[in-house]
Amino acid sequence: MPIRTGTEYIQSLRGRKMKVYLFGEIVKEPVDHPMIRPSINAVAETYDLAVKEGDLATAKSSISGQQVNRFLHIVESPEDLINQNKMQRKLGQLTGTCFQRCVGMDALNSLYSVTFEIDEKHKTNYHKRLVEFIKMVQTENLIIGGAMTDPKGDRSKAPHEQEDPDVFLRIVEKNDKGIIVKGAKAHQTGCINSHWIIFMPTMRLEEGDHDYAVVGAVPADAPGLTYIYGRQSCDTRSMEDGDLDAGNAKYSGQEAMIIFDNVFVPWELVFMNGEYEFASMLVERFTCYHRRSYVCKTGLGDVLIGAAAAIADYNGIPNVSHIRDKLVEMTHLNETIYAAGIASSFQAHPTKSGAWINDDMLANVCKHNVTRFPYEIGRLAQDIAGGLMVTLPSEKDLRN
Repeated sequence: MPIRTGTEYIQSLRGRKMKVYLFGEIVKEPVDHPMIRPSINAVAETYDLAVKEGDLATAKSSISGQQVNRFLHIVESPEDLINQNKMQRKLGQLTGTCFQRCVGMDALNSLYSVTFEIDEKHKTNYHKRLVEFIKMVQTENLIIGGAMTDPKGDRSKAPHEQEDPDVFLRIVEKNDKGIIVKGAKAHQTGCINSHWIIFMPTMRLEEGDHDYAVVGAVPADAPGLTYIYGRQSCDTRSMEDGDLDAGNAKYSGQEAMIIFDNVFVPWELVFMNGEYEFASMLVERFTCYHRRSYVCKTGLGDVLIGAAAAIADYNGIPNVSHIRDKLVEMTHLNETIYAAGIASSFQAHPTKSGAWINDDMLANVCKHNVTRFPYEIGRLAQDIAGGLMVTLPSEKDLRN
């Protein structure tokens, strides 16, 4: 049966034989770890939103013929892209954090058009393989984690020139059944909370980089995968009693490093195999989709603006002019991020495959805004809140 609700999704993660390290120790069941569970709760909201607001968070797929979660949908119009942005902002409002599905969504969409054009040039069958994979994940309603960023090593050198060849993911063996890959991917959003991992090149490749020009899909619990959990600010507060000190007590994001130690990928799940000249196209299209996906930050911005306004009320100063000016500026910055992202989606155009892609210039403007404006929104929120926000005693002292 396909996964339908957040509760069913959480249950689907139990009992997997994953090798996950946190603080130097193996995590026996990630679902029950207090530092990991909030990130799982955030992903669960993407399922529950699809049940509660189907017009926003689902779409009719021409691939499977089903109504599918919008995170698994291949975009067929500018309206699809706009609805992605509206869904992302809504989920940011609901969770106040990263809900971890945008990378997988943007990976599927960029691969859909790129595999089509690889096949057009090389007479391969990657696109057909990808379509069959998409049908499967849409039918079963699964989570896709996208793995693009390699550790890179010496960034002045190409992958094949590195002293350590494994700082970029690469093919180390091929046989009649498939390929074997080795290397690592860093900063991987929501990877432990995913059902499948799609790995991709991280940069433009050269002729000597054939073995690094590889795209494939593996189950998140495939043999040979090791996950090393990443740190976040104040992350261990989730392991304390109470919920006030954690800030966002129910939800959080997740990043981890993935080690690929001779991981097998069957041919039917290989979507690029040596076509190095298409790596740059894949990276460019992925980043084009993904940089306007950053409108998710405006949902978090909405939460922060609301919290700042509430604190001003608590302090009895909601109508003081400089407080109102700061709230207006926070709103202006937040809406500027959203405006660039949704404008990029609105000005989309079709690719050869029939899938649509958003405007790349406006997507990069959205990304540029996101690298600056959320920090200023946060600074203004702290200014409104005052010193208590950073020097409050613990919840245990409050309850004592």
